[in-house]
Amino acid sequence: MTALPDFAPALPEIVLLIAGMVYLLFGVLRDEDSTQVLSWATIAIMAVAGVMIYRASGATATTFGGLFLVNSFTTYAKLLTLLGAGLTLVMVNSWAHTAGTARFEIPILVLFSTVGMLLMISANDLIALYVGLELQSLSLYVLAAVHRNDLRATEAGVKYFVLGALASGLLLYGASLVYGFAGTTTFAGLAEATKGGADNIGVLIGIVFVISGLAFKVSAVPFHMWTPDVYEGAPTPITAFFSVAPKIAGLALFLRVLYGPFGPMLAQWQQVIEAIAILSMAWGAIAAIAQRNVKRLMAYSSIGNLGYALVGLASGTMEGARGLLFFMLIYILMNVGTFACILSMRVNGKPVEDISALSGLSKTRPLTALALAALMFSMSGIPPLAGFWGKFYIFMAGVNAGLYTLSVVGVLSSAVAAFYYLRIIKVMYFDEPAPALETPDTSTSILIGAASIAMLLLFIVPSPIANSAAVAAKSLFPG
Repeated sequence: MTALPDFAPALPEIVLLIAGMVYLLFGVLRDEDSTQVLSWATIAIMAVAGVMIYRASGATATTFGGLFLVNSFTTYAKLLTLLGAGLTLVMVNSWAHTAGTARFEIPILVLFSTVGMLLMISANDLIALYVGLELQSLSLYVLAAVHRNDLRATEAGVKYFVLGALASGLLLYGASLVYGFAGTTTFAGLAEATKGGADNIGVLIGIVFVISGLAFKVSAVPFHMWTPDVYEGAPTPITAFFSVAPKIAGLALFLRVLYGPFGPMLAQWQQVIEAIAILSMAWGAIAAIAQRNVKRLMAYSSIGNLGYALVGLASGTMEGARGLLFFMLIYILMNVGTFACILSMRVNGKPVEDISALSGLSKTRPLTALALAALMFSMSGIPPLAGFWGKFYIFMAGVNAGLYTLSVVGVLSSAVAAFYYLRIIKVMYFDEPAPALETPDTSTSILIGAASIAMLLLFIVPSPIANSAAVAAKSLFPG
């Protein structure tokens, strides 16, 4: 008789899945709007899962026949993913209240998508990786088009689904090639099979397809085509969710896959990551300059920031992994704070998305303007704000790994990107006031203030997070 697997390492994911099914029944059976109730309930169960993950930190374990792994790295990445998802759910609750939109499915879809991300992060086999990735993606496709009667949202959902299906096909084709030439799908088996490096051409071709599929999931150039339209068409809280949690999980998966099973082939896949990083940084900086819609601008900003993160990945070193993991936390806080500001952009009860709507904000909403200015300075990498350390750690890792061209392109792209971040500050402080924006509700105001204050605090005291990131990165290099 076959013994049951050890469920303890996967207990947080199991709790979230059970909660998701219970919440779904609650939403269907409840007559009145249950969006806000389910949003707070989802945040609560995510907090419970986060505590469970944190309490088990430091332990390394596998279960389900080696398909599922937990260690210091997965703990760090999962906590960041839950943080990003939880903060965006606060915005969902605020949006449901101000817009009067009843969509109880949103927090449930966010919950199921988050479970998929957690499964991705702990995947220890290409098959487990794909299952987690598809659970995440299917939920995201529905979230993108959750406004069924909105033409932009419907177009965004269809575009995301079609391109996502193509990316999944690339990933599956790459995985099948890897399996065909290596004879295994487990990460440990692949690490053993790829010790020959460049000798295994079939595996190398498979890796390129796998990287292409994963690059789509994190909206890296040239697989970014869906990003601006989805960011613009989806409701602001959903856009905020797209910009943080899936990116964090995708980058964590990149680290797990490329540093683990394909680590011996660093010299080969490093060139592909370098090319994607350069294209993402350059296009993210240049394309955003012409944008007038603030959500499309944030889409290109996300692409650029993803390029910076890939510099750390391309280094192939523990220092690069630490820089990437540290940058991920800074990125979450910057994006959540900025999208909370965008969510508060309402005039006469209607949302506005044009950058010109921020004109003279320093005179009509001085605290909101100050907080958004701090977030923009942080995104530019200007001290004394945490965005400086985020980029510093990543570019130093690139320099120390000998990736001088990549680091120089990163610094130059960051300088170009500073133009459109500083333009928003100029609009807020030096242009004539536009019609006054409505006062954001309490939860949105707290998010905006907390994110901007965190940027200052993490600049002054970055070491606790940097040390945690270093511990997580170390578990990627067990040797």
